Amino acid sequence: MPRGRPPIMDLKTAYDVELSGSRIQHELWPLDEIDPRKAKFPCCLVWTPLPVVSWLAPFIGHVGICREAGAILDFSGSYFVNVEDFAFGAAARYVQLDREKCCFPPNLAGHKCKHGYQHEEFGTALTWDDALQLSMRHFEHKSYNLFTCNSYSFVANCLNRLCYEGSMDWNMITVAALILFKGQWVNSMSVIRSFLPFTVVLCLGLLLVRWPFLVGLFSFSLLLFGWFLLGWCVLSKP
Repeated sequence: MPRGRPPIMDLKTAYDVELSGSRIQHELWPLDEIDPRKAKFPCCLVWTPLPVVSWLAPFIGHVGICREAGAILDFSGSYFVNVEDFAFGAAARYVQLDREKCCFPPNLAGHKCKHGYQHEEFGTALTWDDALQLSMRHFEHKSYNLFTCNSYSFVANCLNRLCYEGSMDWNMITVAALILFKGQWVNSMSVIRSFLPFTVVLCLGLLLVRWPFLVGLFSFSLLLFGWFLLGWCVLSKP
C-alpha cells in the first residue's frame, strides 16, 4: 500500500459517517415520572383554576408548560414568565405531550414537518427546552392582556415553535381544547378545588335569585367564551 494513503476500509467508513450525518436524529432521553407533590410534570401542559373567574366559569383557568425536567413555566404578568412558581396555586390538570410529535431539525433541509421554511422563520428549536426558552425570551417583552396575550398565548407559542403534531396553528382555543378534552386530573382534591366554588356560587344563586341567576350565569359564560374567540380571531392578529 502506498505511503500516506489511508486504507480503503477507512475511506468507506468515513464516507458512511458523512452520509449518515444527514440522517442524524435527536436522541430523546427518558423522562422522569410525573410527581405532583414536587410540582414536576415533564413535558406537560398544566392547568389550574383562576380565583373568581373559575367560580363563575369553571372551564376557564390558567395554563403553563413544563420543561423536560418537570419545571413549570407560565406567563402570568407583563414582561414576566414564572419558573417553578405556578401562579394561582398547584396544578389541577395536566396533559403529557409526546416529544416524538415535535420537529427538531438539525438544519433547514432536515425538517420533519411540512412547514419547512415557515418553521425556520418562526424560530426552529433543537430541543424541547430550547423551544420553551425561545418563547420565554419572546414573552419577556410582551404586555399581558387577559384576552389576547395571556398564559394560553404563551403555551401556543411554545407549541408552534415545537411544531407539535406537525401544526403551527396552535392558539388560545386549541390549547384550551387540548386541556379540556385530554387533560387528566392530578387527584380527587383537584376536582373538588376546581368545582366546589362554582357549585357553591350556583347553589346560592339559585336559592336567592332562582332561575334568572342561571340565565345570567349562562350568558356570562357565553359572553366570556365569545370574547376569547373574538380576541383569537381578530384582536391577536398582526
